[in-house]
Amino acid sequence: MEISALLIAGLVLAVLAIFTVLRAVRIVPQARARNVERLGRYNRTLQPGLNFVIPYIDRVYPAIDLREQVVSFQPQPVITEDNLVVEIDTVLYFQVTDPRAASYEIASYLQAVEQLTVTTLRNVVGSMDLEQTLTSRDTINSQLRGVLDEATGKWGIRVNRVEIKAIDPPRTIKDAMEKQMRAERDKRAAILSAEGQRQSQILTAEGDKQAAVLRAEGNRTAEILKAEGQARAIDQVFQAVHRNDPDPKLLAYQYLQTLPQLAQGQGNTFFVIPSEVTSALSGISKAFTEALPKSSATRDIAAPDGLAEQAADDAARAAEAAAEAVADAAEADTSRPLPSTINSQKQQA
Repeated sequence: MEISALLIAGLVLAVLAIFTVLRAVRIVPQARARNVERLGRYNRTLQPGLNFVIPYIDRVYPAIDLREQVVSFQPQPVITEDNLVVEIDTVLYFQVTDPRAASYEIASYLQAVEQLTVTTLRNVVGSMDLEQTLTSRDTINSQLRGVLDEATGKWGIRVNRVEIKAIDPPRTIKDAMEKQMRAERDKRAAILSAEGQRQSQILTAEGDKQAAVLRAEGNRTAEILKAEGQARAIDQVFQAVHRNDPDPKLLAYQYLQTLPQLAQGQGNTFFVIPSEVTSALSGISKAFTEALPKSSATRDIAAPDGLAEQAADDAARAAEAAAEAVADAAEADTSRPLPSTINSQKQQA
């Protein structure tokens, strides 16, 4: 019995010794820290690695994570300057730099950071309207970070970044914003369409202008060329006439040949015959009834008597036909009778 009691006591002592040794040795992982209290008072902070404490005297608190942490808070209602309630989701990036201050300066640094973020966010957004709130996220983030970093410094926490994850206005405001955006897009589309039509009309007008200018230049060039051609033709005719030196009888005969053409028109019911025509007809009939003098062109060549007489007969008949055409035209005009010289010329013919 005594041996069993001693064995049990030895086993208890061995277990107690092993337990004591285990409590004396503490291994802290990397990027972690543990605070130690000795007899209820802060003693030191265990660093990563193997650490020794006094069992039953030193109290080791749970490990504190020294890495950068990300905390996403629940959406919080915030009132803007124009009295609109929006819900804002925030994401906080922070890191514990002093484990002692994080444990002893504040009871729960996560809850404190969340509440400080909400109050700061309400102060910042309360001075902005809805449009500024939606378009000034960088400004809100920088202001939040400055306030939180300053307030959490004594808690052993460093706030690295504060991001706004979402800003949700009321449903009615969303509908109004969608209508406004749709109206702006329709406005831009109408402006672009009007600009396109204006540009098209301008280009069309410029094209018409250039076409009209080119067409006018073409017509001008054509008229100039036509006038030059007519001038050249008249000049050649004039030179030919003066070079061949025609007599007045030939000119009168050419003038006589144009009279039937004047009477052939449908609307030519009246035309004026100059007084020189009667003398021309008289001279022509007398010239063809008499023997033709020899001109410079026919001086060396003598025409046969039969051909000359036939030519004179043809000329006499042509003169008589022209006189009859003139008389018929004069009789067709009932309002104005022809002069009496036409009858005398017809008798002479």
